[in-house]
Amino acid sequence: MQKLQPVTVSIARTVQPGHHRQFAAWAHAGQELAREWPGYLGSGWVRTDLDSDEWHVMYRFSTVETLRDWDNSHERQWWMESGGGLMEITRVEHRTGIEGWFDQPGDVSITVPETVVPPRWKQAVSIFLPFFPMSLLANIFLRPVTEQWPLVLSVLLNIAILTPIMTYLMLPLSTRILKPWLQAPRKFKN
Repeated sequence: MQKLQPVTVSIARTVQPGHHRQFAAWAHAGQELAREWPGYLGSGWVRTDLDSDEWHVMYRFSTVETLRDWDNSHERQWWMESGGGLMEITRVEHRTGIEGWFDQPGDVSITVPETVVPPRWKQAVSIFLPFFPMSLLANIFLRPVTEQWPLVLSVLLNIAILTPIMTYLMLPLSTRILKPWLQAPRKFKN
């Protein structure tokens, strides 16, 4: 039985110049509507910088189904229509599982209370721990087959086998096992 995973939607919007206050009020109204919807886990919006017309709106639902219900609801359709000429949607992303775990510098992310984006060194450790033994095993088992192959083809086969195993099995397992350590709140020195 597959575990249902939350899904986060990230929407980049370009707000019409001079309409930032109206956009913020519009986004807040949508947040209030979604707050009452089954499966809603949180939402927020940020501007990339004070002079930018680009805003990122993010919202999270418990499953793809609850998100789909919200996206297709009359309340959301009414709310979207009420935004009329305030903005233009420039990009939409849906993230589930490990995809949204490690944001790149400059990415916009909503940190829900129980989630902390780990520092890069913790990200590296959580990738290294499954990658090293998997790489070692792959080399041990593939070496008899690929020993006479050109290095580039040997590496290509190794990576072609390891990438799906790491992506769909080992990294989700690693992040689940290391979750308390990865999500431990950062301690800042004064």
